[in-house]
Amino acid sequence: MWIVRLALRRPYTFVVLALLIGVLGVVSIVSMTVDIFPAINIPVVTVIWNYSGLSPTEMQGRIVTISERAFTTTVNGIEHIESVSLRGVAVTRLYFHPNVPIEAAIAQVNAQAQQIVRALPPGIFPPQIIQYNAASVPVLLASLSSDQLPEQELNDLGNSFIRTQLVTVQGASIPLPYGGKVRVVNVDIDPDALYSRGLSPQDVSNAILTQNVILPAGTAKIGSREYDIATSSSPEILGDLNNIPVRYVKGVMVYVRDVAFVHDGFNPQTNLVRRDGRHSALLPILSNGSASTLTVVAQARQLMPKILAGLPPSLKVDFLFDQSVFVRAAITGVLHEGAIAGCLTALMILLFLGSWRSTLIVITSIPLSILTSIIMLNALHQSLNVMMVDDATVEIENNHRHMDLGKPLRQAILDGAAEVATPAFVATLSICIVFVPILFLGGVGGALFAPLAMSVVFAMLASYLLSRTLVPTMVLYLLAPEARARHARDGHGSQAGGAPGAGPLIRRSFFGRISESFESRFLRLTSAYEGALDWGLTHARVLIVVFLAFA
Repeated sequence: MWIVRLALRRPYTFVVLALLIGVLGVVSIVSMTVDIFPAINIPVVTVIWNYSGLSPTEMQGRIVTISERAFTTTVNGIEHIESVSLRGVAVTRLYFHPNVPIEAAIAQVNAQAQQIVRALPPGIFPPQIIQYNAASVPVLLASLSSDQLPEQELNDLGNSFIRTQLVTVQGASIPLPYGGKVRVVNVDIDPDALYSRGLSPQDVSNAILTQNVILPAGTAKIGSREYDIATSSSPEILGDLNNIPVRYVKGVMVYVRDVAFVHDGFNPQTNLVRRDGRHSALLPILSNGSASTLTVVAQARQLMPKILAGLPPSLKVDFLFDQSVFVRAAITGVLHEGAIAGCLTALMILLFLGSWRSTLIVITSIPLSILTSIIMLNALHQSLNVMMVDDATVEIENNHRHMDLGKPLRQAILDGAAEVATPAFVATLSICIVFVPILFLGGVGGALFAPLAMSVVFAMLASYLLSRTLVPTMVLYLLAPEARARHARDGHGSQAGGAPGAGPLIRRSFFGRISESFESRFLRLTSAYEGALDWGLTHARVLIVVFLAFA
């Protein structure tokens, strides 16, 4: 009761609080991430080793086993390790305990991986270390196709030009394109020509590597200017690599063109993408979970025309999949259902109480409860999940009942709030207690359902607090004209009962007349139901036989 009395004594405080909730709620809605999944923080670190040409058995024995032993020795908090070895590639997944700080774990894994490189096969590079994120899902799938460009150029354009510019989109992660052919410079060796000249493929490789270089040679100052000097033996045209000398053999210089052929080619193709029967490449655009799906998709679509402006005109980019369509459909569905629920609640108040002012109070408290829940979810860095609840309906109905008993408005508010305070509080806690165990779930289940539980709890508590503070304040000011009209009508009714014609009748409002008409029909329906129920109790055996016949 003390909080209701405080609200009636200091109404402007709670009005300003309601305005603050509205402003912060709108800001939270604008700034919150909108995604198909909430943030799922699973402490998993993936270590990817690459060493071309090594068999899976050798990858397991020479790289994976050594790295696993090193990680289990120095990295803290490991739950278990899983490894997969393929030809030239080894993937090690380190699963950590739930409360392990993943940033510190990544730092330890990175430091240990840099240290053990010396004990691994010569020429191997440090591994790629990736933090696993279950929320990183494709939000766009871009198809690259052309009627004129070969497959290797499709893959090269997607990897070297489109991908490098799309990474500037905040929250986007762009992996390598699928399909097409990875563009490389191929050196096709002629074994017979090598054998006849007493050369080996290593001689050709060494000749290309040692002569296809650019070396700095310092600077030269001439007059007031200083010029950079570079020793460049790298050919500007790919075909000039065929003119690189390899070795003198029997007094004759052997060139690369004599024993090999250098040309623009591709690696052996391991994946294939077809669209409408044509060769194409697929470029997925992922959301890393730190930004909204709608934002990532909108920025990627906005940036794509600028990227294509600097690429060959024959290149076509089509979006085959857009997850923002599903997100927008989900948001539209939630707003639609919320609007229907709010309208039905307002219609119920309007029909049964006949007061548009009471309807205004209820439809004001419902959005404020939802906005309060959104503010709390945003403060806890959670996604948007809201349940529409309202304790103001109970409060308003009980206030009207006490006003019908002839009490003054302020006293009716206090008595009505006192009667429903404990039942409403117990009902609110009962609903909240049901969702509290969800907050203790771990793993993926906890990440998926914890925001839902928090949204329900916050919305329920906010609805109860608003019914104790803002609703009494709005009732005091908005229902004052109705209270005066009610007392005036009661006064004229008593005068008319004592002396006919003592005063004019006061007409009810339009909504009041609708409510009276609805209530009269509802009372007739209730009377008909009471009659049918009385007949059924009187003829219980007949009623039982009828029900058994239908059963």
